[in-house]
Amino acid sequence: QVQLVESGGGLVQAGGSLRLSCIVSGRMLSINPMGWYRQAPGKQRELIATITSGGTTNYADSVKGRFTISRDNAKNTVYLQMNSLKPEDTAVYYCHRLGTEYWGQGTQVTVSS
Repeated sequence: QVQLVESGGGLVQAGGSLRLSCIVSGRMLSINPMGWYRQAPGKQRELIATITSGGTTNYADSVKGRFTISRDNAKNTVYLQMNSLKPEDTAVYYCHRLGTEYWGQGTQVTVSS
């Protein structure tokens, strides 16, 4: 009974910031490796950031330099700090344990012009 629960989404103006959180609970030995995905209406779900057990991070070109993925293992939480947000960042953002069927419910991020 593994659960991933995202929070922190909302409505923000272009240029603003949001921080998403993903709390992992249940039968999970580690929060790593973890990834953040997003899906905009009419578009394919996109992997935008990953973090490995060793702390190595990778980012999609669309968010590199603006978004930062991090973790706090003591809190079983993965974060996505999003800065300099653009309207094209508007999407539902999902937390995912890579290589598993475990996904969060998604949190809506809307960036206005």
